[in-house]
Amino acid sequence: MEDLIKALTILKKYIVDSYDMKYPTACEHDVLYVCVNPEDVSDEDKIELDRLGFFPDEEGYGFASFKFGSR
Repeated sequence: MEDLIKALTILKKYIVDSYDMKYPTACEHDVLYVCVNPEDVSDEDKIELDRLGFFPDEEGYGFASFKFGSR
């Protein structure tokens, strides 16, 4: 739980206030997505997010985690 809270705290810094940020997360096929553009995230934060279980999603959803998806 602590890793999830730490990761979301980091990602929160990069959430822009736009129409699609009312619901900044999604869960699909056992993957938790956070809608943050990886290009906006610092390299230091990307390293920490990777350590916490989040990685830039190749399909463009933002960051994804198998660690925190549904069971």
